[in-house]
Amino acid sequence: MRGVAILLAALLPASVALAAAPGAGGASPAPSETILIAQIVVLILTGRLLGEVMQRIGQPAVMGPLIAGILLGPTALGSLWPGAQHALFPSAPAQTGMLNAVSQIGVLLLLLLAGMETDLSLIRRVRRAAFSVSLTGIFVPFACGFALGQFIPDAMLPNPDQRLIASLFLGTALSISSVKIVAMVVREMNFVRRNVGQVILASAIIDDTIGWMIIAITFGLAAQATFEWTSLAESVLGTVAFIALSLTVGRRLVARVIRWTNDSLVSEAPVLSAVLVIMGLMALATDAIGVHTVLGAFVAGILVGSSPILTRRIDDQFRGVTTALFMPVFFGVAGLKADLTILADPMLLGLTAGLVLIASIGKFTGAFIGGWMGGLDRREALALATGMNARGSTEVIVASIGLSMGVLTQELFTMIVTMAILTTLAMPPTLRWALRRLPMGREESERLEREAFEAKGFVPNVERVLLAVDETPPGRLAARLAGMLAGLRGVPVTVVGLTETAPAADATEADARQTDSPDTGHEAVILASVEATQERTTKPDEPSPEVEVLTRPSDMPAEDIIESEATKGYDLLMVGTEEETRPVADLPARLSELANRFDGPLAVVSARGTHQDRPVDGRLDILVAVSGTEVSRRAAEVALALGRAGDAPVTVLYVGLTAVRASRRNHRQARRDAEAALDEISGIAERYGRSVRTIARTDLSAEDAVMEQARRGGHTLVVMGVSRQGNEVLSFGAVAGALLEHADRSLLFVAT
Repeated sequence: MRGVAILLAALLPASVALAAAPGAGGASPAPSETILIAQIVVLILTGRLLGEVMQRIGQPAVMGPLIAGILLGPTALGSLWPGAQHALFPSAPAQTGMLNAVSQIGVLLLLLLAGMETDLSLIRRVRRAAFSVSLTGIFVPFACGFALGQFIPDAMLPNPDQRLIASLFLGTALSISSVKIVAMVVREMNFVRRNVGQVILASAIIDDTIGWMIIAITFGLAAQATFEWTSLAESVLGTVAFIALSLTVGRRLVARVIRWTNDSLVSEAPVLSAVLVIMGLMALATDAIGVHTVLGAFVAGILVGSSPILTRRIDDQFRGVTTALFMPVFFGVAGLKADLTILADPMLLGLTAGLVLIASIGKFTGAFIGGWMGGLDRREALALATGMNARGSTEVIVASIGLSMGVLTQELFTMIVTMAILTTLAMPPTLRWALRRLPMGREESERLEREAFEAKGFVPNVERVLLAVDETPPGRLAARLAGMLAGLRGVPVTVVGLTETAPAADATEADARQTDSPDTGHEAVILASVEATQERTTKPDEPSPEVEVLTRPSDMPAEDIIESEATKGYDLLMVGTEEETRPVADLPARLSELANRFDGPLAVVSARGTHQDRPVDGRLDILVAVSGTEVSRRAAEVALALGRAGDAPVTVLYVGLTAVRASRRNHRQARRDAEAALDEISGIAERYGRSVRTIARTDLSAEDAVMEQARRGGHTLVVMGVSRQGNEVLSFGAVAGALLEHADRSLLFVAT
C-alpha cells in the first residue's frame, strides 16, 4: 500500500499539469498523443502496483488493473478531483477512441492467450465430468440471468426493444467462469494436476468456449435491426462451421504456417508476426460471418497452442507484452467505465446484490449438480462448485462488448463489473478451504508422480527431432529409431540427407530428384516405424498423434543445413552415417563436423550384427548401460521409450567406470551404488509401462561388462549415455571408443 501511495503522489502533479493544459477536459478538437502516452503509463503503473498488492494478499493479480481503473475513473478520482480526472481521461470522442483502440487490441491478445492455454487433451481425459459440470453450470445461471433480463425495468435498458439481446448478455455474464482466474488459483495451490483440479480447468475451458460462441451469436443478433430466426440460424451455423473448419483443416494449416515461418524466414521474430497475422485473419473471418472478432482470436489461440513445435516459446513471447502492456490497459479502461457511485442509489444497490446472489447461487448449484452427475463425490463436487464461481476477466470482456454495442446501460455495465469483482475475490479463499479437505487416492498419487517425472524427463520434452542420415545401414537404422520415438507422442521429424556433395548448378531435375532420393526412402522408414509404434501404444479411446516428416533438399552441404536448422527449435539431433575407413575406436570425421554445428543433445547410431543386413526390420533386444549419472539416466529414458515403441525387451546393466578390485568396503559401496541406480531406472521403467531386467557388474570394466552381457543375453542394440569430449575431433570417451572398436552389436550413444 505504501507503494501505491507513493505512486499516486507522483501522479497528482502530472494530472494537475494536464488539467492546466489548453483544451483539457475534451475542449481540444484534435486527439493528443501526449495524453494517450500519459494514460497508458498511469494505467500500467497503477495496475501493476495494485496487482502486486492483490497477489500478496492471495487474490488474482488481474484484479489490480481493474481496480486501478475504478480508482482512476469517476468512482474515486472523478469524485475527489474531477478536473484532474477529466484532464487525464478527457471525454472527447477522438481521444477516447485512441485509448479504446489499444484496449481492443488487448482484448484480442487476451483471447489469443486464453486459447493457447486451452488444453484439448485435458478435456478428452476428463470429458464426462467436465462436460456435465460445464453444461449444468452454464444452464442454471444462464437461465437465471436471462429471466432477470426479462423482468428488469425498461429504464435500465438503453433500448427496450432489444430486451432479448440484453437478456442474452446478462445470462452469459452470470454463467461463464473465467478460465484465467480459475487456472491461476488452481496452479497457485498446486492442484492443477489433481483429479478435481483437472475437472475444474477443463470445465472452465468449455465454459469459455461456449461463452464466446454465445457472445459471437448474440453480437450477430444485435447487429440486426429486428430479430429474425433466419439470422439466428445463420449466426449459429456460421459459428459451428467456422469452429469445425478451424479445428480440422485450420489446425494443420496453422501448424504448417508456424513451421514454415520458423524454418524459412531469417528476420527477427517471424513466428510472432505470423501468429498475429493468423489471429487477425481469423478475427476478420468471424466478423465476416456476422459474429464477434473475439471468437476468431480465441480459436486462433487454440490452433497456435496445438502446434507441435515452439508452443512454449510463442506463449512466453506473447505473455510478456500482453501482461505488461495490453492487459492493464484493457482492464483499466473497463474500470474507468464503471461508476460505482451509482450504488449509492438503494434500488441499484439492491439490484446489484441480487445479481451477485443469483450469479453465485446459480453457478454453484449448477456446477455441483454437474459434478455429482459426472461421477464426483460430494467433497469433490463442493470444491469444483466453489472453483467455478470466479467470473473475473471473462465477464469484464462480455460487459465491455455489451456496453460498446449499446445493448447494456452504464448502470448494468457497472453492476456486472461489480459482480465480477466480488465473485472473483470470493473464489480463492473458498476454493482453498474446499481443496484442503480433499484426500488423495493411490491412483491419483501414482499419476501425479508419473507426470512430475515426465515434466523433468528428457524424452517427454523432446518436441522436435533433426535426423541426419544417408542410405547406409546406420542411416536406415537411425531413421527407424527416430520414427519409433516420434510415433509415441507425435514429434515432428526433419530429415537431412548426408550426400557427398550438393547437386551441380547445371544438374537436371531428374538428377536432383535422384540426389534427394535417400531422404524420400528414409521418410518411408520413419512413417512405417511410426505406424507400427502407434498400433502398439495408442489406447483405443485416444486418437493417434500425428507425425509430420519434412525433408530438407540437399542444395548445400549437410553441415551447413544442420547449422541453419540448429536455430529452429530442435531438441535432439540423431545421426546415422557410413562408418568410414578409420581407426575403429574413433568416430567418423564427418560426424565431428556435423555435431559441432548443433549445440544440443546428440544421438549417434552405429548399425552392426543383424542390423547390418536388416536395419529396418531386424529384431530389437535392448541393453542399456547405466552408472547412476545424469547422462546414463537420459540414455535409459531413450532405451525405455524405444522398448515401449517397439515392444522390445530392455535389460538394464549397471557398470562402474573401472573394475572394483580393492577392499571389501569398496565392494559394499559399489553394491549400494548399483542398487540405488537400478532402483531408480526400475521406477522410470514403471512410468513407461515396461518391466525390465536389471543386472549389476562391478567386477569388470564398463566396456568388458557391456560386451560380455551383449553376447550372453543376445542383445541386438546397446544404448549408452556419453558426454561430448574434444573440440574439432568429437570423442565420447574411452568406454565408447572400446565399444566402437570391439562391439559386434548395434550401438546408440546418447550425448549431452
